[in-house]
Amino acid sequence: MNRKIIGSIMIIILLGIGVVMFFNSPLYNNNNTQSLPDGVTEGEGTSIMEVGNQEAGDRPVKTFNLTAQETEWEIGNGETVNAWTYNGTVPGEPLRVTEGEYVRINLKNELEVPVTIHWHGVLLPNKMDGVPGLTQNSVQPGESFTYEYIADDAGTYWYHSHQHSSKQVDKGLYGSLVIEEKEKEYEQDEFFILDEWAVNQEKRDLSNMGGMMMGGMSGDGEADTKQMYDTFTVNGKTGEAIEPLVMEEGETARLRFVNAGFQQHQLVFPKGSMKVIANDAEKVNGEQGSTNVMEIAPGERIDVEFTKQTRDAAVIAQKTDVENAEDMRIPVVTKENADNPTSDMDVAASTDIANGVSYGSEKLLFEETPDPDVTYNMDLSMGMNMGQGMAFQINNEIFPDTPPIQVKEGDIVKVNITNSGRMNHPMHLHGHRFQVASKNGSAYENPIVKDLIHVKPGEEYTIYFEANNKGEWLFHCHDNNHADRGMVTIVDYQGVYSPFEIGEKYDNQP
Repeated sequence: MNRKIIGSIMIIILLGIGVVMFFNSPLYNNNNTQSLPDGVTEGEGTSIMEVGNQEAGDRPVKTFNLTAQETEWEIGNGETVNAWTYNGTVPGEPLRVTEGEYVRINLKNELEVPVTIHWHGVLLPNKMDGVPGLTQNSVQPGESFTYEYIADDAGTYWYHSHQHSSKQVDKGLYGSLVIEEKEKEYEQDEFFILDEWAVNQEKRDLSNMGGMMMGGMSGDGEADTKQMYDTFTVNGKTGEAIEPLVMEEGETARLRFVNAGFQQHQLVFPKGSMKVIANDAEKVNGEQGSTNVMEIAPGERIDVEFTKQTRDAAVIAQKTDVENAEDMRIPVVTKENADNPTSDMDVAASTDIANGVSYGSEKLLFEETPDPDVTYNMDLSMGMNMGQGMAFQINNEIFPDTPPIQVKEGDIVKVNITNSGRMNHPMHLHGHRFQVASKNGSAYENPIVKDLIHVKPGEEYTIYFEANNKGEWLFHCHDNNHADRGMVTIVDYQGVYSPFEIGEKYDNQP
């Protein structure tokens, strides 16, 4: 290795050390003194608190009580983690409602830090979206807040704190939400939340951050998260502590998957056992082919139809070419062989990979490519922010200085998203669904309706949505470490404003 290469590596390592020292120093304030763009908070027009109000009327009301609290959580393999939870478990209490019901969730905060709840993917009034400093003030220790909305759209969702998400979601503040169809399609219906934890290492330490900076040149887009986490979980458990899926030979079930972590996961199913049926709460169509690998991005939801083909035990597992993957294994057993070990069972050979844009949607937002009223070019990149270390940028700016997407109610909005950096960016839009029209300049024959698009290095997507849910809505990377360092913008509707502020006495950290 020549001196120039050695010198470059040393510079990268030193930069990484400097970033870590800064983020662990009292100088780092996480944008606590910064302000939202003037157009978002200018106070003219209507407050978002008066927009889109919903009432129960004669609908059935489903009520839940969630308490944010600290919990020593047994994660498996003899390990215990200090977790922040909703109702004492990771994931939090599972919420199931029927489409058309009015949902009321009472949040009580027993943590020593402020929290919120964001209802990921749910189309609801802006003031119920759970974003501190934009749609509400964070819920202070000892205080409570009630979320209410109509559960109109059947599908797979999840809930999580949006206050300082890079820490709070990482510590377990999330749970599952299912809006069931009035007539269920599957008798057996199971939910699996995937995550990563730093159990035997600090989430950010000198060796991890240095490795991330070096790994950023490897081109796989996952270098940072691979360095930060050492344990993979399913429903808050790892290894042999993961609950088995119990099914008899020939039975078919709906399996709902959510990625609550910051790393993409590729799950391998027994060959011929599954097909994708929904993505981000939208049913898919199209030929399924021979796929037995499902790739799910951070924040994404994918539903599959799974059939147990034999009486023998099997496993659904993370691809084995990923470090620490060996503990992300869901045993699939019958009642008769439920006690038989599956830890040494081979993972099936991989075929084609199905991801969030593999199949078109059954129901489209636009039958033809629309003429946009607003066009926004979104460039995703990585840089260094003077005084604050590493930054993840939209159009060379970090939140809250990123240029907002300014719309009027009824506008058709076109967004061209380009990833010119070296990391993966799962971009999630609050309060709307969008239609993915093209990738890298090639139009999809069967467009895809989603609320999260996983944009890998060098990729470009064109999406369209209708500005039909008035308010102030986030559009951000759902690798929450990237969002925490700037990769966030706002869809800013004309004629409304947010009465809230970042930081201030509520310590709002969206």
